[in-house]
Amino acid sequence: MARTRDRGWPAPPEPLPLPVVDNHTHLESVLGWVADGWRRDGDGAPVEQAEPPSLDDHLARAASVGVDRMVQVGCDYESVVLTADLVQAHASLLGAVAIHPNEAVLHAGVREVAPDGLTPDPRFVHEDVPLDEAIARVAAVARATPRVRAIGETGLDHFRAGPRGREVQREAFRAHVALAKELGLAMQIHDRDAHAEVVEVLLADGAPERTVFHCFSGDAELARLAVSHGWFLSFAGPVSFGANDDLRAALREVPPALLLVETDAPYLTVHPFRGRPNAPYLLPGTVRTVAEVTGRSLEDVCAGVSATSEQVYGPW
Repeated sequence: MARTRDRGWPAPPEPLPLPVVDNHTHLESVLGWVADGWRRDGDGAPVEQAEPPSLDDHLARAASVGVDRMVQVGCDYESVVLTADLVQAHASLLGAVAIHPNEAVLHAGVREVAPDGLTPDPRFVHEDVPLDEAIARVAAVARATPRVRAIGETGLDHFRAGPRGREVQREAFRAHVALAKELGLAMQIHDRDAHAEVVEVLLADGAPERTVFHCFSGDAELARLAVSHGWFLSFAGPVSFGANDDLRAALREVPPALLLVETDAPYLTVHPFRGRPNAPYLLPGTVRTVAEVTGRSLEDVCAGVSATSEQVYGPW
């Protein structure tokens, strides 16, 4: 008989010895997950739930294991404003806002099939709001919200864009780079199957002073290049996946002063929970992987991540 794979919330991990920052999470998406396992009975068995955990539930559980601060990322037209509301209401949150490269393609009216093979599925907002207006909303929210400290995630995604879509992504990326520099904000980069092209834009236009490769997916060579330019690299759950030796090799190239960690929740849940919902409280698994791979103590990694996060985003 086939074994049923657990799709519920993992149990909370052992708390970290020092607090850390989740550099990149999508709480508006995390809050949509309804899954068993958040609460358990006296024997530790998961309790069936009809409602997802609340934001307060998520923030409290994360804090209980040492994840006491987060960067909430709103990267579509609606979540840009939601992010501003969240970070103003919660002291543990700072914000990043942008139009994601894949959202930019839809706002620009591009409907080509990309290498992912999927037919574009635009929503009403993509039909009603042109790309320049969507980016203008990002700029307005970033200017008006002091707790928004970064522009992102922005960049290039060649897996989900065809030839015309890639042109649109590049121009949107350049607009976000210019905005980050104008406002003196950090920038979080989305880079999927487009390493050389992302670097080309950064070198041609001039990268913002604090540039972060979110969910870094490159190899050791790209890591060395990023480090040489003083760019920050943020590692997520994939660094713990068995097949990702190249990614772990890249991690070893990054000095503590340029190293960040993240969940990218609700995606990319750390091993051994791949395929189950992700949330900031599961970040300790990635932090422990970083310590193991780099040969540093867990305390040293936690302290370094905290210090580097404040260097990038300022105080919470």
